[in-house]
Amino acid sequence: MDLLIFDVIILVGLLVLGVPIPFCFMAVVVSRSLVHGYSWDFLLPVGFYKINSIVLLSIPMFIILGSLLNATGIAVRLIDMANAATGRFRGGLGAVSVVACAMVGAIAGTCSAAVAAVGSVMIPRMEKDGYSRGYSSALISCASVLGQLIPPSVPQVLYAWVTLQSVAACFLSTVGPGILLVIIYSFINYLYARKMQVKVVPAEKFTKWMGEIGKTVRRGSAGLLIPVTVLGSIFGGLTTPTEAATLGVLITAIIGFFIYREMSFRTFVRTLVEAGVTTGVVVAMVFFVMILSRIYVMENIPQQLIELIKGVSENKYIILLLVNLFLIAVGMLMDDFSGTLMATPLLYPLMLSIGVHPIHFAAILGTNLGMGNMTVPCAPILYLGCRIGHTTIDKVLVPSTVYLLFGSLPVVLITTYWPDLSLFLPRLILEIK
Repeated sequence: MDLLIFDVIILVGLLVLGVPIPFCFMAVVVSRSLVHGYSWDFLLPVGFYKINSIVLLSIPMFIILGSLLNATGIAVRLIDMANAATGRFRGGLGAVSVVACAMVGAIAGTCSAAVAAVGSVMIPRMEKDGYSRGYSSALISCASVLGQLIPPSVPQVLYAWVTLQSVAACFLSTVGPGILLVIIYSFINYLYARKMQVKVVPAEKFTKWMGEIGKTVRRGSAGLLIPVTVLGSIFGGLTTPTEAATLGVLITAIIGFFIYREMSFRTFVRTLVEAGVTTGVVVAMVFFVMILSRIYVMENIPQQLIELIKGVSENKYIILLLVNLFLIAVGMLMDDFSGTLMATPLLYPLMLSIGVHPIHFAAILGTNLGMGNMTVPCAPILYLGCRIGHTTIDKVLVPSTVYLLFGSLPVVLITTYWPDLSLFLPRLILEIK
């Protein structure tokens, strides 16, 4: 256990210095191999064997899918649809941003993609309507957590792969928490909007309002085919997640080239190159984390961690609280990909030992890491939102803290201590036990 603490010090130290995450994990693996004399003839085949998985093939496809959102004009049309429905109400544009993050998250599958796609469009629009740029950046950064809660979610694919669970069940586990978060965030935004001099679209006749909604739905209906096709094919048992993600990329490219006609061949190639770089980073990270995971199993680290936590308390609810604190700390330091890969092998045996359902733990992991991603001082998603919104962290700190304490924290606790919120849909649709 002392060496585990030493590994954490190395990892955190390198992260603080700005070393890319895959190389941080590589440094820990090299450190372990030198201390214990592990042969690389053993370690390297372990890493290659782990990444040789059909499930992991879905990750580059989901990354490409998220990267194509802006290039094809789909993100803008989805935002217009949400704005037509709620823009006439006070705080409606803020609620649109929350809903847009959920809708884009249903396609992109990651927090960072949701921030980039929604923030670049909505932050200038919100500022024009009277919201401060700092508040707008804070709202969209916090709401981007929905990118890993509303399926499909790349971190949930990684969790399912590590724990050998159903990908579809893991997707469904975070739907309940995601919807609850949308409702709470929209309500907090409404309270904020009452104190701001924000513009409100003049009330119109109901028929005209419905006509505007219908017009935006017709313009954006092709984009709605993507989440319907991807999720419907997975939950309907027609395709694997990898096949569904590939189908989603194909449909998105067709929409961008031939229906919306907003994507050029050069943009498409650039998107593929950017997605390839991101995929390479993820695969390198998976490679080293899986080697590190095998070393920890050989050294009995998960069992020692179980004994350490149970030494503090045997009470299941206290243990869950400690796990929540640990996951939030992990989320503060790492993105949703690396946080999932780091925490799952360590905590999964502990969760099973105290009777937590594997699919319930998928939701606990997703909500906690999402909260950690926007918790200062590290807050990787919050800093990304500042870059997208061209603002500074001091201007987003107060509103983001409000959303953190009164939005994310209640959802984390409800998800943790009310299993039915995350297990209801998997049991209803997939009939898991």
